[in-house]
Amino acid sequence: MSGKAVELKGQLPPLPTLASTPEEAAARKLAQEERDAAVRGVVSIGAMREAVKRHARSLPLLTEIPRIKRLDAQGFAARAAQGLPFLMTGLVERWPLCSLTPRDLRERHGAMPVRARVGDYIRQPFRANRPMRDMLLAEYLDLEPGRIHGPGEPPPYVGNMELRELNRLCHWPAYFGKMGPPRYWLGPVGTMTPLHCDFDDNLFAQIWGAKRIFLVPPHHDAFLYPNEANPVLFGSPFDPEQPDFDAYPLARQARPVEVIVKPGDLLYVPAGWYHQVRALEFSLSSNRWARGLPLALQNDLALRRP
Repeated sequence: MSGKAVELKGQLPPLPTLASTPEEAAARKLAQEERDAAVRGVVSIGAMREAVKRHARSLPLLTEIPRIKRLDAQGFAARAAQGLPFLMTGLVERWPLCSLTPRDLRERHGAMPVRARVGDYIRQPFRANRPMRDMLLAEYLDLEPGRIHGPGEPPPYVGNMELRELNRLCHWPAYFGKMGPPRYWLGPVGTMTPLHCDFDDNLFAQIWGAKRIFLVPPHHDAFLYPNEANPVLFGSPFDPEQPDFDAYPLARQARPVEVIVKPGDLLYVPAGWYHQVRALEFSLSSNRWARGLPLALQNDLALRRP
């Protein structure tokens, strides 16, 4: 390993390691479920997942994602309690980060280490040992399209990264009592995250460029052939952009809704909603997951940990 690689490795979080035995894998899963439940203040993650899907069955099917003006905390909580996604304008566009260009970012933060997803990360999106490449942000921004990825592979994607140097340039609204740290998603046309769901409420801010997002209700997981990546993350092999109903016939019953997010948009994705995200332009996005009982379940006292 080169000196530079060692230096970058020391500045980035360690990559996950695979369990060596089925017993170790089961023990890790049980321990993670307990940690996740404690952080969110719920009796169990399994009970929370089922409550999310049960609530979703009572909701109307969306044919489009509503676009509304920014809300104060009280207005947001009332709207989010419905358990339906919506998009807000008039908030993110005021963030200092939105006024920067990729060149600005390179000049000011080019020495920041980043980790890019490489290879065919779309077909194996949540594998613990998927290939990654560590580099400086300046190196990533300087990559020429097609130079380091093979035919049929998507371009490298700096996805789901904590880039703490950028946090002061983003003024997140205080919509949740507790949130995880901001995560950043940077990449050119063709970078994407396949269909999946997180069982946490999610705020997704678009900084640069446009992205196409498909959303599918939580209870339609029965049609999506989901695989558990961890207790609060499930992936689906079905692609709503290029549906293969021969391979996934049940997916005919799913009802995805499409939305294009543009610079300055803030999308609320309720816990349990499946979503697929593709960059239509060179894009920078950021998101934060709530760390508590989903807002749609606030009145479900049976879920709250004593």
